[in-house]
Amino acid sequence: MKNILRNGLIFSMLAIALVSCRDEKHETDDMDDESAIRKEMNLDGDDKVKVSDEGDKVKIKTDDKKIKIEVNEDGSVEKKVKIDD
Repeated sequence: MKNILRNGLIFSMLAIALVSCRDEKHETDDMDDESAIRKEMNLDGDDKVKVSDEGDKVKIKTDDKKIKIEVNEDGSVEKKVKIDD
């Protein structure tokens, strides 16, 4: 009985290790920047997304707010949210 439990425990630990170490492919790898941002932020098709050519600035305009995300020269990220009244 001990042998069966020990082998079962070893087998289950091995199975968990193999499953947790597998490489998962993310769907956003195949998308362009705008599509990836839309999917990640759950934006509608009516919302406007603009990404600068360098990729350091993103502007998102929804019905009720404007969001600006910028990466500064020192690497810090600056986020601005303006809510329309």
